[in-house]
Amino acid sequence: MNLRPIADKVERGERLTREDGLALFASNDLLTIGRLATLANARKNGERVYFAANQHINPTNVCILRNTCVFCSFARMPKEDGAYTRSLDEVFAEADAARDNPTREFHIVGGLHPKLALSYYLDMFRGLKQRHPDVMIKALTAVEVAHLARIEGMSTRDVLRAMKDAGVSTLPGGGAEVFSPAARATIADRKLTGDEWLAVHREAHQLGIPSNCTMLYGHVETLEDRVDHLLALRALQDETGGFLTYIPLAYHPDHNELGETLGRTGTATTGFDDLKNIAVGRLLLDNIPHVKTHWPMVTPFISQVALTFGCDDLEGTVVFERVYHEAGAHTAMWLSYDQIVTLIRGAGKEPVERDSLYQTVRTFEGYEPEPQAASARPQGPAPQGALFQITHRPHAAARGKQPAVTVVDGAE
Repeated sequence: MNLRPIADKVERGERLTREDGLALFASNDLLTIGRLATLANARKNGERVYFAANQHINPTNVCILRNTCVFCSFARMPKEDGAYTRSLDEVFAEADAARDNPTREFHIVGGLHPKLALSYYLDMFRGLKQRHPDVMIKALTAVEVAHLARIEGMSTRDVLRAMKDAGVSTLPGGGAEVFSPAARATIADRKLTGDEWLAVHREAHQLGIPSNCTMLYGHVETLEDRVDHLLALRALQDETGGFLTYIPLAYHPDHNELGETLGRTGTATTGFDDLKNIAVGRLLLDNIPHVKTHWPMVTPFISQVALTFGCDDLEGTVVFERVYHEAGAHTAMWLSYDQIVTLIRGAGKEPVERDSLYQTVRTFEGYEPEPQAASARPQGPAPQGALFQITHRPHAAARGKQPAVTVVDGAE
C-alpha cells in the first residue's frame, strides 16, 4: 500500500519525485517495484533487449589516483607489481581478436597515466578505425578526459573535439561514483566532483557526442545519495538529451583498500539490491531511453532476471574484462554471441544486436544458436599471452582512516 501512490503515477506516466525515489529504495516490495519498472520500460522498448558485439580494451592500469581512490582494484603505481602500459602495437594486437568475432564496438577505458599524452590516445583511435573501419569506438570516461585536459593544458571541450575527430562515437559512463560529497571524500579523493563529471558530459553532448551514465553503488553511500545522484543525471538529460543509457555498477570489495577497511570479501551487494537499483533507475530516469545490466559484475543470471525489472540492455560480448575481475568478480571473461541470444530468449525477450548509438544491427527471427551456446567458457576467445592475464594485488594495504559506513537496503 505504501507504493500505491507511486504505482498510480507510473501508470499515468507521471514523473516521480525525490520522495518517491526514497520510498522505492526503502521498500522491500521488490516484485511490485519490478512490475512498475517493467511497465515503464515496455513503453519505451517493448519486449526488445539490446546487446553489443563489443570488446573491452584497457590500454593502461597506471593511475595517479592509486593511493587515494580506495575502492579501485584495477589501478597500479608505475613500478608496482602488475602495472602495465600497452604500446600502440599491443593495443592493435589485442583488438585483432575482433577479426574472428562479429565485433561492432571497442569499449576503451583505463587509468590516469601521468605521462601518456593525448596524442597516444588519438593515434590509438585512428589506428583502430583504420584497421577496423566498421567497429565503433566508445572511449574514455569523464575522469580520463579531464585528466588529459590537465596534462595538455587544454579545455575538456578541445580534448573531446579531438577525440571525436579521431573516431570516437560515444563516451562510456564510468567514473560516476555517487555524487554525494561525503561519499566521494571517503572513496575517491581527488577525482572529479559530481558537477565536474556532469560538466564533461554536458560538453560532449553539446559537441554531438552522446554518452552513457552510471552510478557505483553498494559502498558507503546512503539511500538519499543514490536518489540525488539519479536526479542529477535526470536533470542533465532534461537539459541536453545526450545520455543513451544508464548503468548501475555494483561495488566489488576484493583487492582494494575500502573492502579491507570494511572487512568485506566477495560480492558487496545482494541480488535483491542489484535488481532494485535497475528497477528504481528505470522509474526515476524517465528521460533516458535505455537501462543496462553489466553482467560481468552481477552475473549473467542476475542480469537475465533484470530483464524483467525494467532493463533492456545486456551489455555485450566483452571478450576480456579486467576492471571488475581485478576486484574479485568470478564471472566468465566473456559471453559468446550465441550465449547472449540464448540468455535473452530465456527471459522471454526479443534479442536485438545494436551499435554504440543503439541503431539496430540485427534481429533474430528464425535464428538458431549453435548447440554449445548453453554453457559459458571462462576465458575470452583470445586468452593466450601476456595481453590476456589478470594479476591481482597481493594485499591492498588498507589505509588507517575508517569510512563512515551506512547499511544500504540491507545489502551490506
